[in-house]
Amino acid sequence: MSVILPVAQRGEGVLELQAAPVAASEFNSEWLMQLASAMHRTMLDRNGVGIAAPQVYISKRVIIVASRSNPRYPDAPEMDAVVMVNPEILEFSQSTCLGEEGCLSVPDERGQVERAQAIKLRYYTLQGEVIETIYEGFPARIVQHEVDHLNGILFVERMS
Repeated sequence: MSVILPVAQRGEGVLELQAAPVAASEFNSEWLMQLASAMHRTMLDRNGVGIAAPQVYISKRVIIVASRSNPRYPDAPEMDAVVMVNPEILEFSQSTCLGEEGCLSVPDERGQVERAQAIKLRYYTLQGEVIETIYEGFPARIVQHEVDHLNGILFVERMS
């Protein structure tokens, strides 16, 4: 039974920390599975398209990227939710695009943020399998936004 977690709000210290990597011994663990499940439920409950563990008061390098149309992002492309552990952006495209972003931790503000149009990414699955892939467009924006959370950066700090 996964629960809906409280979401940290702008100004809370957990959102300003560099999140710790998930250790090899933690892969496939019960707590990591439960964390991912609770993060997913929390994100869906709040109409998010992504969430990072620091947003639910866990300073670990875990994000979920789940682009889909919802009241906050009616034009978002559909994709299955992907849990990414210890994500690392390996390359940013030269081309960038401006797009509107919001954040579950900054509920009353939205703004234009310039991001790379495409990224090359390496992350681990909950089981510890390494994945290398490329994301473009809106899903790439979500990954960049969530990875920023792992590094203690909120989108409002990047608004143009």
